[in-house]
Amino acid sequence: RLFAHWEAVASTHRVSLPRDMAGPIVQMTRHNQAREPVPYVTLSQHGKCEEAAYEERWYPAGKWACVTKGEPMYEQSISMSFMKLMRYICKENSVGCYLGMTIPVLNEIHLTKEGTELEREVITAYYLPGEFQETPPVPTDPEIHITERAPLRVITRVFYGMTTEETILREISLFWELLGSTDTVLRETYIVAAYENPSIPQRRNEIWFICRA
Repeated sequence: RLFAHWEAVASTHRVSLPRDMAGPIVQMTRHNQAREPVPYVTLSQHGKCEEAAYEERWYPAGKWACVTKGEPMYEQSISMSFMKLMRYICKENSVGCYLGMTIPVLNEIHLTKEGTELEREVITAYYLPGEFQETPPVPTDPEIHITERAPLRVITRVFYGMTTEETILREISLFWELLGSTDTVLRETYIVAAYENPSIPQRRNEIWFICRA
């Protein structure tokens, strides 16, 4: 029943779910409550009527497992990349055991020069849990690369629901309206941070604007 549920979700992303994903899905579900947050420091919060409209954060350097995909649809790219990362997290690694889930999973996107649509290539990144930061387990999948990502300063805003190209472009536009004119953040590269697995309909996400170095 669990597999059928994920299969239905995958079909909305125009992706078919292979049978070998049954094991990772069961493991992820079993360990759903034990999720390690990616470390960060809150630098400032900006709100209206006691509600934080957005906040500025600093993320230290760290090691991430990354997959790059360039499928016709954004949802296809992130779904296929996340399935690869799930296999790596659950067993397909040099230590041969469950590594542990961290949140959020990051999806780095780029806008076309016109800023009206997304470039096809998306980088999906999973932060390695603290105990594996020094010596990351080696992936058996050659498409997964362990990368040391530099420290990152971002301005973040929460949104809920499915992440599609349409919803992401809308969130970017809304966030620009909120921030107004500024040169302190990049205009062509953004990050979509996912906090819950794709089977949750009203899942929590964030749009990250990347501060210039």
